[in-house]
Amino acid sequence: MRSLFLSCLISILLTLPARAENILVFAAASLAGPLDRVAAAWEEETGHSVTLAYAGSSALARQVQAGAPADVVFLANADWMDVLEESGVLQDDSRRDILGNTMALVINTEAYEALNLNTIPEPYEGRFAMALTDSVPAGIYGRAVLEAMGLWEELQDQVVEADNVRAATLLVATGAVGRGIVYQTEALADPRVSILTLAPDRWHPPIRYPAALTLNAAPQAIEFVEFLQGETARVIFSQAGFRAAPQ
Repeated sequence: MRSLFLSCLISILLTLPARAENILVFAAASLAGPLDRVAAAWEEETGHSVTLAYAGSSALARQVQAGAPADVVFLANADWMDVLEESGVLQDDSRRDILGNTMALVINTEAYEALNLNTIPEPYEGRFAMALTDSVPAGIYGRAVLEAMGLWEELQDQVVEADNVRAATLLVATGAVGRGIVYQTEALADPRVSILTLAPDRWHPPIRYPAALTLNAAPQAIEFVEFLQGETARVIFSQAGFRAAPQ
């Protein structure tokens, strides 16, 4: 009788749907938008849910080091992921390079359209909006671009620094600052910003967006990182202007 009861109980448990779980993803601010769409697709496919917390990669890394309860860390800079690995807060062999990006010199669209059509705007005149050049990936890459051109010493006093690349782009979009050096994906996402030129990859360190699992990540977090590498996510990120991670 007892064995029959246990058999029936096991059968019932096996037929019950898996309980939906929520995972917390700490993600670089420049991923906001396309990552929301990727997360929505994953939620629809799996029945689980995702909470996305956006900020600059440096701030996120420091929070994870301090014990913040993220399941997945998705940064815009390999160096900050190196810091987390060295701190021992990530699962071994869970790190994956997911995406790449391009640096762009941008201008406020309204100001650009107001120029005479035969006038080429002076690209390096006036103030520049950039993310923090000593800690935020987009700012570090942007400074590297100016250094590669031999212009950093000349222009550094004209730089207006923002906490993250989304905030730097907003300064240009609203006209508070005339120009900026930001990710191409940021410029494509806001019609108030126009691209003047793209920086060659050789002018800055490779732009990599790595993702990894924290030590206490929920099992469903593994599935989410795998989904980030799948076809659905690839299409969404590509439409937003992201590239494959550099080799």
